[in-house]
Amino acid sequence: MEVRLAESWKTRLKEEFEKPSFKALAEFVRGAYVAKTVYPAPKCVFAALDAVPFEGVRVVILGQDPYHGPGQAHGLCFSVPDGVPKPPSLQNIFKEIHRDLGLPIPASGNLEHWARQGVLLLNATLTVEAGSAGSHQGKGWEEFTDAIVRKLSEEREGLVFMLWGAYAQKKGAHIDRAKHLVLTAPHPSPLSAHNGFFGCRHFSKANAYLVSEGQPPIEWVKDAPDEIDIRDVEW
Repeated sequence: MEVRLAESWKTRLKEEFEKPSFKALAEFVRGAYVAKTVYPAPKCVFAALDAVPFEGVRVVILGQDPYHGPGQAHGLCFSVPDGVPKPPSLQNIFKEIHRDLGLPIPASGNLEHWARQGVLLLNATLTVEAGSAGSHQGKGWEEFTDAIVRKLSEEREGLVFMLWGAYAQKKGAHIDRAKHLVLTAPHPSPLSAHNGFFGCRHFSKANAYLVSEGQPPIEWVKDAPDEIDIRDVEW
């Protein structure tokens, strides 16, 4: 598994790449791609980091596993490529954006335009066996992605972290809340979205915070009309 990353990430994660645990992880992943069907495609494993340089991160959304169905995973948590039906959790994310900001629900579930604005869409585990959720958990990815969250918390200021569900909240437990805005809610899965994800208003809260930090808001729906002044939103 060759790691091709922008220097901004390679420099900060150099120690992680040199750890015996990461070398063992790389060997496991290489073998898995040879022996089985694994998602996402190898070139997309680090897509979340490739899309946003370290200095460009403004919002962090933490997922758990890549999607394990054909054609779904492309390296950004919750996102699917253009033309792929939106999974239920992503449908609920768009429903909350609509409720929160009054924006239309987009036809595509591709969130690359979020990444281009500085939203790091990071799964805790970056690979998965086809049809087998959680199959690459406990192999070393979690240690690696914990290091990413830790570096962002320690070396950056004024970031927004969206932690949906108990797994993400545990992973983000050590984020410095004096330096960053940490938003927590239940997971957007149909099993839990009605327990507090709907109505959490994380998207308006994130934008209000970014504006308060002198940054532009995130355009959550591409080419959507500006229907709300986020400066009027309480966060």
